[in-house]
Amino acid sequence: MSNWFKRNGIHFAIFGVFLAICFLYFTPAFQGKTLGQNDVTRAQSTQKEIMDYRAKGETILWTNQILGGMPAFQIWAPYSSNITSHIVSTLKAVFPSPVDTVLLLLAGAYFLFRVLRVNPWLSATGAVAFTFSSYNIILLVAGHANQAFAIAFFAPIIASIILTLRGRHLLGGSLTALFLALEIRANHIQMTYYLMLALFILVGIELYHAVKGKTLNSFVKSVAYLAGALLLAVAVNASILWSAYEYGKETIRGKSNLTKNTTEPAEGLPKDYAYAWSQGVGECITFLIPNAYGGASGLREIDPAKSEITKAFTSRNVPQEQAEGIVQQLGGAGVSTYWGEKQFTEGPFYFGAVICFLFVLGLFIIKNRIKWWLLGTVVLTMLLSFGRHFPYVSDLFFNYFPLYNKFRAVESILAVAGLCFPVMAILAIQEVIQSTDKTTLLKKAFIALYIVGGLTLLLIALPSVFLSFRSSNQQDIITYLTQALQGDSGLANSIMTGVVNERIAMERADAIRTLIFILLTFGLVWAYLKQKLNATVLSVGFLLVVMIDMWQVDKRYLNTDSFTEKQDTKQIQPREVDQFILRDTDPNYRVFDMTQSIMQDAFSPYFHKSIGGYSAARLKRYDELIENQFSKSINHDVLDMLNTKYIINADPKTQAAQMQANATACGHAWFVKSIKYAKDADEEMQAISSFDPKNEVIVDERFKKVAESKPHALDPNATIKLTSYNPDHLVYETGSQTEQVAVFSEIYYDKGWKMLIDGEEKPYFKADYLLRAAQIPVGNHKVEFVFHPASYYTGEGISLASSALLVLILGGAVYMESRKKGHAINQKA
Repeated sequence: MSNWFKRNGIHFAIFGVFLAICFLYFTPAFQGKTLGQNDVTRAQSTQKEIMDYRAKGETILWTNQILGGMPAFQIWAPYSSNITSHIVSTLKAVFPSPVDTVLLLLAGAYFLFRVLRVNPWLSATGAVAFTFSSYNIILLVAGHANQAFAIAFFAPIIASIILTLRGRHLLGGSLTALFLALEIRANHIQMTYYLMLALFILVGIELYHAVKGKTLNSFVKSVAYLAGALLLAVAVNASILWSAYEYGKETIRGKSNLTKNTTEPAEGLPKDYAYAWSQGVGECITFLIPNAYGGASGLREIDPAKSEITKAFTSRNVPQEQAEGIVQQLGGAGVSTYWGEKQFTEGPFYFGAVICFLFVLGLFIIKNRIKWWLLGTVVLTMLLSFGRHFPYVSDLFFNYFPLYNKFRAVESILAVAGLCFPVMAILAIQEVIQSTDKTTLLKKAFIALYIVGGLTLLLIALPSVFLSFRSSNQQDIITYLTQALQGDSGLANSIMTGVVNERIAMERADAIRTLIFILLTFGLVWAYLKQKLNATVLSVGFLLVVMIDMWQVDKRYLNTDSFTEKQDTKQIQPREVDQFILRDTDPNYRVFDMTQSIMQDAFSPYFHKSIGGYSAARLKRYDELIENQFSKSINHDVLDMLNTKYIINADPKTQAAQMQANATACGHAWFVKSIKYAKDADEEMQAISSFDPKNEVIVDERFKKVAESKPHALDPNATIKLTSYNPDHLVYETGSQTEQVAVFSEIYYDKGWKMLIDGEEKPYFKADYLLRAAQIPVGNHKVEFVFHPASYYTGEGISLASSALLVLILGGAVYMESRKKGHAINQKA
């Protein structure tokens, strides 16, 4: 055992360095503070009902808190039969957030570099470069925890695949299954999809060399192990993937139900929505110079006391202090140092000046064929990230590649490039260390310096020649400012001139900074090639330089001020109207808050079952309903059928929130007098534009047999009432002297909801475009709706069996590896 610790002592030391970096960077997290992320606050409102039941020891798979109602497993679910759920929960229990994710990023990347046979200190350098790539840090501060978690498994998955392709089939295959299962468990399919695109390129290159080198049999064997690993990882996550697949067809990423009066595509996301966050072609210069495009949206990166914008006001005799206050207000009014084409951004993609220089050097000196995989992946991810700015490649994928049109924010594919850049860079240093032809290497290092350093020097000396520093909507902002300044166009132009000058100053300052790091990097390479440094000093030197480079930029976006006390992040205070509505003891009614954007409402779901809310996986039918019945004017009939008991709006004089009770809300369930049939979804949507939901129901002709199994006569004394509410289990009592048609103010979703009458399952049907309805027999009955999706419960059984198999295979792989190493040590002895 002592020999084992000696052999692995360097790895423990490096993990200690990683812990020290995390402690220094994320000190407030160790003090019990948390990131005050906007998306976390939004998630709290989305998860409110789910977490309320969880606090009582219950798990619900459906929530009525947002958007009328939707499956909870797309928001939160325990997936307790999945072994990876327990691995994740253990990690989160040991380390505070976001340190757990950062350590995963560091450890996973370190593992990849070690598999690539890079020395330990250089491996640590690459791990730091990847982990502290600005996009990863910005994801953490923005609250995109699942996305960052998914990215953390990119490196170990690639490492495990490389091990398998090298012939270590059992170890590599079992690790591939483990890390891929963890990747899928992160539940960010978009990131997993992007990784798979990169892996297809890797496997394609390996196939080419297998054919060329006549080693196809060995390659096929490796691929067979990888295929088995993929199947096992999928099976471990059966409940997640099955539920997501089944539900996905019913969401905004599925097929459109409407063919008329809709802007939606027949299937997938609208292209303009998917391409909304496209990376500008020129913006890729931020890989090297972070503030070349003005950094983050707003004016957060400037000092109002020294700003050129402030001078525009002080030149008009506005007092300095007042001018600084106005400048701070302008940042919230759309004036921004960021001048790219994204709607807004939290910061640029910065890979590091050191890493970019070494990446270019690597293109000249790396002989390993992995270079072509890295370059091909970088080129493809960059082209796809351009989205609407370079549609030739993006449209090809959007229109023809399976699932690609299900994803939005295409710029996020650069997360893959964010790994490829440091891998190429570190392999370049490794080549510098291992090569014996120092003279040729030095010549190529000079070429890289001329290219990267020369470009940076040009952007210092002549920034306005290469960059415009003016956004496409610059004139619109000037017009807006002119109106806000009561027609003072001169001051408006002076403000925007100041903004442009700030952008130029920011770019130049960062370009100078970048040039310094380029020269430091070249200096380290030169010193080693001139035998003034040994390999260990060179490696540790690069670790320090890379850490300083990334640290400085990352601290602009995630710093001590980003953290708040835990209780501060959870104190969402109700308004007076919210407190009044909460006095209603009815367990199941909806609230329509007109002071909030329906599809972006992160406030009212925190207190009420809301018409609004936010979900990137909302039901397609609900989305279509809002677009057609609420976008131009509010359809009160639809509010009634959704049992909207309260409407919140703003007082026209004071803008304070006020409440209006809706006396015509239809209630939890009701019997209707008549059925009106629609031939398709378009006709159904048109019919609910103006109808009497309390007395008539609109039904698609597809459900005619279920809706009219028997003719029914009106019973004016018939009753139906909700007697028990649980999001997964609704209980009603009915009484009537004739058979009735009941409409339930609950969202229709037949992939798990079952209706029972007196304990016996009965059919129900879709009504009023997205509600449930059913035939209720004569007499007194107990009617129940139970949510029990097979995709989740059967999937959990598959997950449990597959998790056990994964543990057995991993145990076997570790045992076999230890035997091999023990045998090798004995032979040496």
